[in-house]
Amino acid sequence: MTLARHSGPPREQGRFSEARASGQRQEAIQSGRAARTVADHAVSAQDCDELLAMLGLKAVDGKRHGRAAGTTVS
Repeated sequence: MTLARHSGPPREQGRFSEARASGQRQEAIQSGRAARTVADHAVSAQDCDELLAMLGLKAVDGKRHGRAAGTTVS
């Protein structure tokens, strides 16, 4: 028995993929900001690690990836 795949027109699939990618980028940005905020307010490295773990974040989330050369971060 063959199951038919129900998929929308390619244009709709492209929009869905773009929306998903956009959401993932925004989530990465938010996670990075949260990790940096935790690191800024932690009293020690151990405190930082514990707080990040409680929030389900990793220290690597706070690293700035993909930044253009020569740009500043505010």
